[in-house]
Amino acid sequence: MRDEVIPDAKVNGININYNIFGEGEPLILIIGLSSDQSNWRQTTEFFKKFYRTITLDNRGWGKSDKPPGPYTIKTMADDTLGLMNHLGIEKAHILGVSMGGMIAQELALNYPERVNKLIMGCTFARIDETSGFSPEISKELEVYGKSSRDKASSQRLAISIIDSSVNKGTSRMILLPLMKFAIKSSPLNGFIEQLDALLAHDVKDRLGRIIASTLVIVGTDDRVIKPASSDVIASLVPKSKLVKLKGGSHAFSGEMSSEFNKAVFDFLRS
Repeated sequence: MRDEVIPDAKVNGININYNIFGEGEPLILIIGLSSDQSNWRQTTEFFKKFYRTITLDNRGWGKSDKPPGPYTIKTMADDTLGLMNHLGIEKAHILGVSMGGMIAQELALNYPERVNKLIMGCTFARIDETSGFSPEISKELEVYGKSSRDKASSQRLAISIIDSSVNKGTSRMILLPLMKFAIKSSPLNGFIEQLDALLAHDVKDRLGRIIASTLVIVGTDDRVIKPASSDVIASLVPKSKLVKLKGGSHAFSGEMSSEFNKAVFDFLRS
């Protein structure tokens, strides 16, 4: 078994930073808004024993390029497809959480022949009366929308999202300070561009076209995205299974890593 750390891939006109862990069938992990691939640690540690597990930083964050916008979710899906082409991967299992789940939706809709099994976690297909952000984050977004969208207002929004992402006391004591420091020390143009792409995301009317076998997974105590958003997705994707992890936060892939990894693994092996 091997872990690889490889130079950036030139993809879709920019440099995308990625890592490969383990060997086997390819499994691509797509992270969410203003998050880098280091957030997949507990996931890669498990899945690298069974799959060629690939992580990447989306454009605008981490070690990938941060070009000027506008960004779209489809553009970021095309970045992921470009990485697959760079690596010579014809077909892969795709796992995306939050904004990564939206990127996964666009991949499955636009390039169905490239997606093996599809896993979408704590995400939505459209912001409407049943889906989208929690009331708390919606209020923060309303305040942000009326602001100058400068660095200070962007930091406040990003920190409020981070603060609502984790529920467990240990995570709040150890992870939150590190995550908040990362936000405060990072240029936020990429956050703003990713956020605009996320807010414009709308594939609800197209979900019925997804042909991949799909797992929709969500934590019941997600305080960032309404858990009901996953019910909507599962009701519209033809070959889908819905799993709810009781008490799970928006960051449930880390905070409930054993339960999350087992649910995904069972689905991939089914």
